[in-house]
Amino acid sequence: MLIFYHLLATLILIVSFPPYLLMNKGRLKERLGLNLPNLGESGVGKPARLAPHSGAGRLWVHALSVGEVLSAIPLLEALRNRYPSGEIVLSVKTATGLEVARDRLEGKVNYLLPMPLDFWWSVRRIIKNIKPTIFILVETDIWPCLISSLRKVGVKTILVNGRVSPRTGKSYVRWRFLIKRMLRTLELFLMQTELDRYRLIRGGISPDKVKVTGNIKFDGKWRPLKDKERNRWLQLLNLKNGLIWVAGSTHHPEEKIIFNVFGRLIKSFPDLSLIIGPREAHRFDEVYYLARDLGFRAIRKTELPSDPPATPPNNVFILNTLGELGRVYGLADVAFVGGSLASIGGHNLLEPASFGVPVLFGPYTYNFATMSQLMIKCEGGKMVADESELFHVMVELLGQKSKREQIGKRAEEFVKQNQGALDRVMGILESYIEVPKVPARLASESVAGRPKVS
Repeated sequence: MLIFYHLLATLILIVSFPPYLLMNKGRLKERLGLNLPNLGESGVGKPARLAPHSGAGRLWVHALSVGEVLSAIPLLEALRNRYPSGEIVLSVKTATGLEVARDRLEGKVNYLLPMPLDFWWSVRRIIKNIKPTIFILVETDIWPCLISSLRKVGVKTILVNGRVSPRTGKSYVRWRFLIKRMLRTLELFLMQTELDRYRLIRGGISPDKVKVTGNIKFDGKWRPLKDKERNRWLQLLNLKNGLIWVAGSTHHPEEKIIFNVFGRLIKSFPDLSLIIGPREAHRFDEVYYLARDLGFRAIRKTELPSDPPATPPNNVFILNTLGELGRVYGLADVAFVGGSLASIGGHNLLEPASFGVPVLFGPYTYNFATMSQLMIKCEGGKMVADESELFHVMVELLGQKSKREQIGKRAEEFVKQNQGALDRVMGILESYIEVPKVPARLASESVAGRPKVS
C-alpha cells in the first residue's frame, strides 16, 4: 500500500510542479524540504551545524495549522519544563500556522520548521535533518510516508489530543482496510473523548493502542485581562463605556449573519461595538468591505491611529492580525465563536470562556461536540440555531448584566473543572522520552553537507 501511496504522490507532484513553481518558488522549496535549516544552535529556525544530542534528545512535535499550534502550546511548555536539556523542534504545515507559532512560541521551542510534503524525498531529508528521538502529532494531520519512514529508523510516533470528526469517522469505516494499514505504524493514540476513541477503533485500530486522556486545550495558561492590558486595548479601539461583542474565527457566510444581527442590535443598544475576527487571513479585506457596503463605520485593526480622535468614529473593528483574538475575547461582554453557523465544525470555545465571558455558537460544532455539549449542560454557553435566535439571545444578554455575569462565571468554572489532560498525556509520554539515545540508524547518518536556509 505504501508503494502505491509513493507512486500517487510522485504523480501528483509531477503534474502540479510547473504551475506551483510559477506561483511561488520559495514556498515550493519549503514544501519539497529543499531549504531546511541545519539544526544545532538554539533559535527559531536558525541555520547552524548539527550539534550532539543532550538530555532527552530532540523531540519533534508537529501541528497542522493555527488551531493545532494553539493546542500545542501547553504541551510544548510542559515538555520544555520537564526536559530542559532536550531540544524541541516544532514543524507546521501552513504559512499562517508558522506565523502564529513565531509570534507565540519564542523561547518555547529550539527550532521552528515548515513541514514539507509527505513525499519520500522530502521526508528523507527532514528526518535526516532533525534526527528525532520521538515524533508527536497534535490533533490531526496523519502523514503515512513520514510515519512509516520514522518507524523504519526506530522513531515512535504518538498522536496527542487526537480527535475524529463524524465525516472522518465514516471514511475510516468505509476504507477500514486501508486506514488500518496506514495507521497501524503509530505507536499510540491519545484521544480527547470516548467518542473519538470509538470512531478510531471502528476504523480498525487496536483498542490497546487507543487511550482517552482528555483535551489539553483546557490546560492552557489562562491569563486574566488585567486593567493595564484592557485599558490599552480600549484606548487603541477608542472604546470607553459601551458594550462589546466579539465574534471570532468566523467563516463565510457567518459574517453577513453577524452584521445583520449587529445592525438590528444597535437600534436598541446604540453604544454597542463589534469586533470580528475572520478565521482565514485571506478574507480580512473581504469582510472589511462587506461591513462598509452594509453601511457600518468599519476599520481594520492595523489602520487604527495611535492617537484616536475624541469622538469614536467606528463601531465595527476587523481584527486583521494573527494571534490576538485569544486576548481580545477578554474585552467582550458577549462572545460568538464561528465555524458553527456555517458547516465547518466549530472552533475553540475555551478562549472566551476562560475570561468569564458568555459563549454563543451555532449548531455545527462536531469538531468540539463534547466540549459544546458540556458547556451547554453547565450553562456557560448557548447554542443558537440561526440568525433569528442569535439576535434574540443577544438582546437578552445585552439587556441583563447580571445574567451575562452568571453565565460567564459558569463558563470560567467549566474551563477550570476540566483541566488535567496535560498531566495524563505527560505521564504517558515520559516512558517514551526518558531514553536519551538517538535511534541507531539515525545516529549513523553523516551530518556533513546539510542544506542551508535559502
